[in-house]
Amino acid sequence: MAKYGFTVNGKKVSVDADPAMPLLYALRDDLKMDNPKFGCGLAQCGACTVHLNGGATRSCVLPVSAIQGQNVTTITGLGTEARPHPLQTAYIEEQVPQCGYCINGWMMTGAALLEQNPNASDAEIREALSGLKCRCGTHLAILRAIKRAQAAMKQGVSA
Repeated sequence: MAKYGFTVNGKKVSVDADPAMPLLYALRDDLKMDNPKFGCGLAQCGACTVHLNGGATRSCVLPVSAIQGQNVTTITGLGTEARPHPLQTAYIEEQVPQCGYCINGWMMTGAALLEQNPNASDAEIREALSGLKCRCGTHLAILRAIKRAQAAMKQGVSA
C-alpha cells in the first residue's frame, strides 16, 4: 500500500492503495463517490469515464499510481446545478437519459471532445464516441445534445 495524492473536481484528495488498484475503485470505494459507474471493468463500455487533465479516460483500467498529482474531473465536477455545463443542459433539453447508467461515459467523452475540438464535425463526434455502449438506444438523442451544446458553446455559453 502507498499513499497517492491527486485532485478530484478541484479538491485535493489522497488514498492509501495498492499501486495497481484502478482509479474507479479509489473514487467509488475510498472517496465514496457515486460517479463514475462500474460497467465492464475492461474499458470497453465507457461507464467509468472521467477527465484526466482534461482528456476522457476510462478509470476502470487506470492504476491509481498513474494519477499522482494529476487532475481528475468526474461528471459531478463538470458543472453545478446552478451553472451546468452546456452539455448537461443539452442532455436535459434533448431528453437524453433513459436508464442513465451509461450517461457518464457519453457525457464525459462528449465534453472532452468539445473542449479539445469545439468545431468537431459530425464524423469526428461519431469517431470520438465509438466504443461507448448504450442499451437503451439513445444514440441519436446524444448526438443531438452534443450538437446543441456545441452551438451553445460557440455562442459563449459556458459552465
